[in-house]
Amino acid sequence: MNRIGLLFSSLLVLLALASSTLFVVDQRQFGVVYALGQIKEVITEPGLNFKLPPPFQNVNYIDKRLLTLDSTDAEPMLTAEKQRVVIDWYVRWRVSEPVDYIRNVGKNEAAGATQLNRVVRNAFQEEINKRTVKELLSLKREDLMADVKAEVLEKVRGAKPWGVDVVDVRITRVDYVEAITESVYRRMEAERKRVANELRSTGAAEGEKIRADADRQREVAIANAYRDAQKIKGEGDAEAARIYAEAFGRDAQFAQFYRSLDAYKASFANKSDVMVLDPSSSEFFKAFRGGGAGASSPSKK
Repeated sequence: MNRIGLLFSSLLVLLALASSTLFVVDQRQFGVVYALGQIKEVITEPGLNFKLPPPFQNVNYIDKRLLTLDSTDAEPMLTAEKQRVVIDWYVRWRVSEPVDYIRNVGKNEAAGATQLNRVVRNAFQEEINKRTVKELLSLKREDLMADVKAEVLEKVRGAKPWGVDVVDVRITRVDYVEAITESVYRRMEAERKRVANELRSTGAAEGEKIRADADRQREVAIANAYRDAQKIKGEGDAEAARIYAEAFGRDAQFAQFYRSLDAYKASFANKSDVMVLDPSSSEFFKAFRGGGAGASSPSKK
């Protein structure tokens, strides 16, 4: 049993020693081997590799893929006309020289992202100071991004190169600061209300004009209709008078007798009507006193 236990312990020690000396580099990474804190070797090809066990040698990994750095700072920037704008941008970058990157930037991607964020923001601030808002929103934005990329590359490839490659710099949004945006919205709203009120006033004026014209036309139509009606009525009355005159002119006594009958009829329209007159002296009852037959006899021609 002691021999089996010793064999098992030896196997565990060998496995532990092998695991401390063997390491695998992924195809998406650089493998950096350190010997007592100094860079001894950089492995760029994927596969199984050997090193001395700690603390003699250690290995660290750095991502070699294309990385994206998004802007996180909402601090406004000033344009050439002193307008405060906020921009959103992103940078596509990767580690190209692990040794320079570790010596001048840091041992992980976060260190490079932090410093690159500062450099890109400063470059944007410098370039935006030279341009107007109109240029930021026009096709000249491409020139701005190209100039920022050139400045960033100049910085990372300076006297102490960072060992990184900046592939692309892009602006995703350009906007005024919130206070200015609210002011612009309020001004736009006030302008729209002014236009709406002006249209309403114009519509009300046009409505009053149409109603006044309609009222005028109605009054004119009524006046013309009344004039025509009175004219026709007058013509009818004249024609009736002519016919009456012609009819009554043929027998004056009969005409007088007929008119007296109409007067009697109008005077005694109701059963309750009472008149107090002297038939012997009143001209109103002359037709009765004349002996109806004689009064109504036609005159001889």
